Amino acid sequence: MTADVAARPKRYIPGPKVDQRYGITPMTRWRWSQNEQLGFPKPIKINGRSFYDEDLLEAWERQRAAVARGKATP
Repeated sequence: MTADVAARPKRYIPGPKVDQRYGITPMTRWRWSQNEQLGFPKPIKINGRSFYDEDLLEAWERQRAAVARGKATP
């Protein structure tokens, strides 16, 4: 981890922005969060709203890309 990443403050993305990021609906986001095999990051709740740690989302994206590459190779 570089100093820039370590020094960066945590950023939380609200649920609707996560939906936009992945082109999904709130129901799909809920299903992803319920599917343990998918490993989608769990939200934190603030005043009844869901927020997602951006670092965890990026790690999940990298993990999913690695899985996709692994399946694509014979």
